[in-house]
Amino acid sequence: MKKQQIPGLAQLFARALDGQGTLPRMAVALSGGLDSSALLHLAHEYAQTHQIALYAFHIHHGLSTHADDWQAHCARSCADLGVTFEARRVELAQREKFGTEAAARKSRYAALGALCREHDVTLLLTAHHLDDQAETVLLQLLRGSGPAGLSGMDAANAAPELLLNPALVMARPLLSASRKQLAAYVAERGVVHIHDESNDDPQFARNALRHRVMPALALAFPGFQERFARSAQHAQSAQRLLTEMAEQDLAACLDGDCLDVAKLRLMSADRSSNLLRHWFSVRGLRMPTTAWLAEMLAQLTEARDHAQVLVTHPDCHVRRYRDRLYLTPKLAELSGTREDEFDDTPGTSFRWNGEAELAFPAYGGVLYFDEVDDAADADADADADADADANANAVPAAGLDPAWLREQALVIEFRKGGERLKPAANRPTRGLKYHYQALDIPAWERARLPVVSAGKQLLFAAGIGMDCHHLRQDGGMRLKLRWEAK
Repeated sequence: MKKQQIPGLAQLFARALDGQGTLPRMAVALSGGLDSSALLHLAHEYAQTHQIALYAFHIHHGLSTHADDWQAHCARSCADLGVTFEARRVELAQREKFGTEAAARKSRYAALGALCREHDVTLLLTAHHLDDQAETVLLQLLRGSGPAGLSGMDAANAAPELLLNPALVMARPLLSASRKQLAAYVAERGVVHIHDESNDDPQFARNALRHRVMPALALAFPGFQERFARSAQHAQSAQRLLTEMAEQDLAACLDGDCLDVAKLRLMSADRSSNLLRHWFSVRGLRMPTTAWLAEMLAQLTEARDHAQVLVTHPDCHVRRYRDRLYLTPKLAELSGTREDEFDDTPGTSFRWNGEAELAFPAYGGVLYFDEVDDAADADADADADADADANANAVPAAGLDPAWLREQALVIEFRKGGERLKPAANRPTRGLKYHYQALDIPAWERARLPVVSAGKQLLFAAGIGMDCHHLRQDGGMRLKLRWEAK
C-alpha cells in the first residue's frame, strides 16, 4: 500500500526556501506534538537530500507537569534521526498583561530567535498547516480585524519584532497541508508524538474554535479550510496594496522624524488612518484600535493652529507641534521637576572642583565641562550663527575661566519662567522661550532641559548654550558647559 504523501512537499519547501540562496543549515521548532513531529521527519528527509544541516529547537515553558517528559521525548526523537537538538527553558513575562497564550508565544519566539542566532541558522521552520490558517482567519474575523489580520499567516516572513533576530526568516512549508493529512502521515510511518493537554482546554480561544466551531463548519461546509486560505490570500493581496500606498504617503508626509499635519489633512480619513497604522508599524509600536485612531486623528487635525495636542498611546505619546506630528517616548518623571513652572522651589546647589562631568539623576542627565577647542568651536559656531556679523567668529573661542568657576556656588534646576540669555556680545538678550522657539525645540522637550546659574546670573541653558556675560577670550584655559540626557 502506498504511504500517505503530503502533496507538493518539495514545492512547499522550495517556496519556503525561496530567496535563501545557498542554505547551509535550517531549524525546526519542535514541540513534540503531531504537527511538529511530522515536520521534523519531513524536514529531515529534505535536508538529507539537499545536504542541509538540520537543527531542532525545543522551548520548555514549564506550564505543564509533563514538560520535562516532552523535552526528553524530543531529544530522543532527534537522536534517532541524527538531528542536532537543543532546548531552552523560558519564563512567561507579563502574563497578566498579555494573557497566557500571548505571553507563551512571545517568550517562545524570542527564545527560538536566540537559538537560531547562536547556531547561525537563518531559516526557522514551523509546523503551521491549513487548519491552523483557517483558525487564524476565523479568530481574526471574530476580533474584528482588518485586512492585515485576515491575511492570516504567510508561507515565509521575517518577524524581527517577535524573533529578536532581523536576519531570520520563519517559514511554514506545511501551510497547504491539512491536519488530517499530517495525522495520516505520522500514523503510517509510526512517528511517535506527545499530546499537550492544554490544547484540549476550551478556555483558550483557539482551542474553542478547534474543538467546537471547526467540526461544525466541516459538517456544514466541507473543504471550508481551503476557501478560508483563499480568502486569506485575497486579504494578503489587498494588504500589500495598502502597504504600498502607505509607504508612498509616508514618504510624502515625513518631515525628519515627524509628519506634516497639513498634508495629512488633505487625505481621506481612510487613507490617513492607513498611513498612521503603517507609521506605527514602522516604529515598532502596537497597532491602535480603530476607535482610538479615529479619535486621535480628530484631535490632532482639528485642534486650533497653536494648540499643543497630546494623545497617549500605550507605547508612546503622540504630539502635535507647529503642525507636525511627533511620536515621543513615555519618559519617567524626574524628581527635579517642579510642581509648577513658576514656583520658587530652589534647585540643586553644587560646586565644581575640576571634574570633567557631573551626573544629575534628578534632572535626567550629565553636565559636562569641556575645554574649549578654538579651531573646532570657531568652525562649528560660525556655521550655526551665519546670520550674525563677522565678529561672531571670535565668540566661539570664548569660555568660562576655570578658576572663577571653582569659586562659584552653582545651581542646576529646571526653568521657573522669566530667565533670559545673551548668547554672544553682538546678539540681544532674549527670554529662554524665544530661544527655544527659534531653535524649534518642542515644549515637552523644554520641560526636561535644565539651566545652570551662579547667583542670579544664568550661565548655561541646555538645548541653547552658554550666556556670554562671564566668558573670556584670552589664551588661557577656558571651559564650556554641555548637557546630555541619559
